[in-house]
Amino acid sequence: MDKLVYLDNSATTKISESVLSAMMPWLTEQYGNPSSLYTIGREAKAAIDHAREQVAAAIGAKPREIFFTGCGTESDNWAIKGTAHRLAQRGKKHIITSVFEHHAVLHSCQALEKEGFEVTYLPVDSEGYVNPADVEKAIRPDTALVTIMYANNEIGTIQPIKEIGRICREKKVWFHTDAVQAIGNVRINVEEENIDMLSLSGHKIHAPKGVGALYIRQGIFLDNFMDGGAQENRRRAGTENLASIVGLGQAMEDAHQGLEEKAARLTALRDRLMDGLLAIPHTRLNGGRDNRLCTNVNISFEGIEGEGLLLWLDMSGIAASSGSACTSGSLDPSHVLLAIGLPHGIAHGSLRLSLGRYNTDEDVDKALEVIPAVVEKLRAMSPVWQRIAQNS
Repeated sequence: MDKLVYLDNSATTKISESVLSAMMPWLTEQYGNPSSLYTIGREAKAAIDHAREQVAAAIGAKPREIFFTGCGTESDNWAIKGTAHRLAQRGKKHIITSVFEHHAVLHSCQALEKEGFEVTYLPVDSEGYVNPADVEKAIRPDTALVTIMYANNEIGTIQPIKEIGRICREKKVWFHTDAVQAIGNVRINVEEENIDMLSLSGHKIHAPKGVGALYIRQGIFLDNFMDGGAQENRRRAGTENLASIVGLGQAMEDAHQGLEEKAARLTALRDRLMDGLLAIPHTRLNGGRDNRLCTNVNISFEGIEGEGLLLWLDMSGIAASSGSACTSGSLDPSHVLLAIGLPHGIAHGSLRLSLGRYNTDEDVDKALEVIPAVVEKLRAMSPVWQRIAQNS
């Protein structure tokens, strides 16, 4: 097999050299507990404080508004359930979200429904965008939270976050956004975009797995995620994941340096890949072309199954996915693709290719050489494709 062409950066990314270099001292010599008073403990605490400053600077927040977590899923759970349980005391037991959120959001909302909360699931249009007017119409006197993802993890559509945040601010409703896919690809400023809470994850931006953060605007108090020690300003107990937090801080700083130049390069690669694949007959782009992540290509190929396509691509040295990595074990079609109106048969034949910092023109060349040939091979074995071809 030739060199692996990795096109699944939305699932995870490799740790960068700068991040690994920043982490190594805290894995070896400077291993002190940040809660300890002796020198290496104080040094560890200072390293976490520096990482908090790095994360805050990258999103236009204050360091005291950044709370480190174990992952983006934990951040989502804390923001949604913490808000619900806190504001239920004021009679606010209504939550608004969309039908195609990440399962960390959807399942958190479903868990709250079992506790007696009411959730409104807003539709998206055929290109995968939430209408801010729908958000405004759905807000009620008992609404506690609106949670809408910044950019969809499967089809890459970037939502009108600033407008939704403005509506929530005017209605005095807290607004949370899952920005796990957007961080590092889009310039974000939580103050300018009226964001009250924001979730992010390290392993999407070349930091290690197992570390994330939640931005909580000053003045918002959630129920604690975990009780125990005094870590994270007494709001999230547990000894800090020191080296990974340092890595996350470095990754956030790296991701936001030269972001526009990186995005322009990846947009050019994305568009070339997208246009090349759409030249294959009976294909469609999933999600709008405008206001889309520079890294995301999601294509449906009629007449084939996504699982077979992924296996053939893997044997050809290309790593890709058919949707969210968190649901890769499911045989059900993507809830995101169903939400934008795709029939089950077409939704099953989807391919998500997600570019990243280390992808090159040669990677796109390889993908455009291999994927059409694999699609043709699979269609030749597909009775479904034979019927489609006969009716064309």
